[in-house]
Amino acid sequence: MIRKEAVESRHLKIENYQTDLAIIGGGMSGVCAAITAARQGIKVVLVQDRPVLGGNASSEVRLWILGATSHMGNNNRWSREGGVIDELLVENTYRNPEGNPVILDMILLDKVKQEPNITLLLNTAVYEVHKSNSDTIESVKALCSQNSTTYIIHAPLFCDASGDGVVGFLSGAAFRMGAETPDEFNEPMAPDASYGELLGHSLYFYTKDVGKPVKFTAPAFALDVQKEIPRYKSFNAKEHGCKLWWVEHGGRMDTVHDTEQIKWELWKVIYGVWDYIKNSGNFPEAENYTLEWVGTVPGKRESRRFEGDYILSQADLIEQKLHDDAVAYGGWSIDLHPADGVFSDRSPCNQWHSKGIFQIPYRSLYSKNVKNLFLAGRIISVSHVAFGGTRVMGTCAYVAQAAAMAAAWCVKNNKLPAQLYQEGHMPALQQLLFRSGQYIPNVAWADREDLLSTANVNTSSNLQFKGFDRTDAIFKPLSIAAAQMLPLKPGQIPAINALLKADEPTTLNVELRISARDGGFTPDTTLAAKTIELQAGEQEIDIDFNVTIDKEQYVFVCFLINEKVQLAYAQQRLTGLLSVFNGVNKAVSNNGKQVAPEGSGVDTFEFWCPQRRPEGHNIALQFKQPVHVFSADHLKNGLDRPTVQPNAWVAELTDAAPVIEVNWKEAQTIGKIDLVFDTDADHPMESVLMTHPETVMPFCVRNYHIEDEQGKVVYRKRDNYQTKDEVVFELPISTKKLRIILEHPSVNVPASLFSLRCYALNQN
Repeated sequence: MIRKEAVESRHLKIENYQTDLAIIGGGMSGVCAAITAARQGIKVVLVQDRPVLGGNASSEVRLWILGATSHMGNNNRWSREGGVIDELLVENTYRNPEGNPVILDMILLDKVKQEPNITLLLNTAVYEVHKSNSDTIESVKALCSQNSTTYIIHAPLFCDASGDGVVGFLSGAAFRMGAETPDEFNEPMAPDASYGELLGHSLYFYTKDVGKPVKFTAPAFALDVQKEIPRYKSFNAKEHGCKLWWVEHGGRMDTVHDTEQIKWELWKVIYGVWDYIKNSGNFPEAENYTLEWVGTVPGKRESRRFEGDYILSQADLIEQKLHDDAVAYGGWSIDLHPADGVFSDRSPCNQWHSKGIFQIPYRSLYSKNVKNLFLAGRIISVSHVAFGGTRVMGTCAYVAQAAAMAAAWCVKNNKLPAQLYQEGHMPALQQLLFRSGQYIPNVAWADREDLLSTANVNTSSNLQFKGFDRTDAIFKPLSIAAAQMLPLKPGQIPAINALLKADEPTTLNVELRISARDGGFTPDTTLAAKTIELQAGEQEIDIDFNVTIDKEQYVFVCFLINEKVQLAYAQQRLTGLLSVFNGVNKAVSNNGKQVAPEGSGVDTFEFWCPQRRPEGHNIALQFKQPVHVFSADHLKNGLDRPTVQPNAWVAELTDAAPVIEVNWKEAQTIGKIDLVFDTDADHPMESVLMTHPETVMPFCVRNYHIEDEQGKVVYRKRDNYQTKDEVVFELPISTKKLRIILEHPSVNVPASLFSLRCYALNQN
């Protein structure tokens, strides 16, 4: 028994933490930042004001994680974000292909708790900031509502990943809220007052077929959506979850302090929508449906944006400007919404895509006036227009990883965030990011500590690509224009042979296109065109464009629409090769072509996008001369995804046990080996609601082992499914030779590897 005498007042329990980095916010940005920093060997306290991790991706909100891949609806090929966010998405696809948000909660908690350097504080909200002087945070104070404990967290560095920027706000960091005028950053897309300056919140609901009739009685507060919602006819009985992202409200309110009021308005809409579906008589198919779940926490899009030493703006995205301090990239469209949201009679979004991914500079990831404050997630230093392209979770998490890696470097070198840039340490940060799997477009690197740089690398085979195997070819109608992307080196374009069927004599138009932008994947430049006469029936055609190219790049062999023709596709799939189609993807405002309004500062161009598996077969083209683009040289170039080339070694399928052999003149002491496999960076891996056709990407090597010069197996891996396998030896091995023996993923997919790196010690 505990008995306390009456006193005038009492205090809650207080616990103090001293850490290297305090991260406030446990959404995808905070999670990825915490794991990134912890793996660099520094101590992290992760403060999350909710009972689960994941923020808008969690079971509390249930929005899918997306980034530059944009539902495969843009021209950003192989653009899924790398590093920790890639690891989490691949893990979720493996464990949770059905997109269950509760399982995602579990995966995030599991990953964070596996890191001994992370102290996780759930249900804990920061409410006070203490500063040692006007520009330096000393500590933050937070309250856990579940255990009535106040935490005081001291750290030399803080990272605000809270979404609303609570630490930045309380610390006095400069911020913006709302839209800039078009003149400030020369942004033609800046909205006017009638459109509104802020994006609102969304609240989702899930439905379920229970197999018997279900009645629904609406609450008194439910709206009559037929009277209140201009787009009420857009609702249907089969859509639920974040497919109803446009059920949005609050853009004309204070999206920080009015959140509870906004939530109530959204509840009114949701229960009104369900009343309409269940009781209007217009949806007999919903008779057996029940309302399984309604969100209680709205998903926020926009509130504060903090000012760094650089403010990213429209031109940075559309023109894909280069920055010497690039540490991440984005690729979502500039996606702005009318402030009136679901109550607006305008289109629910206004999406304009760039012709590729855009760099995000380090100077946008820290406060310009609070010296020890990093910015992560949607609060980074961008204009309102640029925010439309950087605010999605895949991009936010990717940026957060860069901020966390910078924080770890600052801790180890006793520096402040701005000093890392000002003193010329960006190459060191970029190298750390590359090692962690973080691709940075248009940034080259050479890892001097990689022992492979002094080794001789041989392979048992290199794929001499002569085209796709036509065994069990699939014929598909040419009802939309189709193209095969081919990576080629400088020189003559090889003559091409295609297999097809024609219903009757007709002509087929074939074009050879490239991207006008180096490294781009928008086929906006036509090098040659052919009109080919076809006879009725199955036939092969030879196509010689007689064109020479002067640099490494992907070319597009484009077959234009002809409803009378069926094109042959192959069952075989290869790393770095894709077919793309000039189709439509309404989910990301892709109507086949983006037609930019005059004076908008946006490009007009066609979309050529892949299809999701089990579709997405390659066009069964063949060549008289082999294409040499899969050599072992790629294993050393530091690139872990296709760019202007596949950047991968690929074995011949006829090679029963492909081997990579690494030889040094002198014995090397090896403490760590990194291998980077192909987990299809073109697949967006949406985290919830959507399902996926497989749990392991078809290009990923599942089984392999490593031998030393004596033939001793020093490592064996079975059932791999992750992008990066990090082999750390408890006791370093000494050897002059390594042999990596791999198994082909399947009979239709040869073994491939993007990178192989060897380090003397455990290099992070």
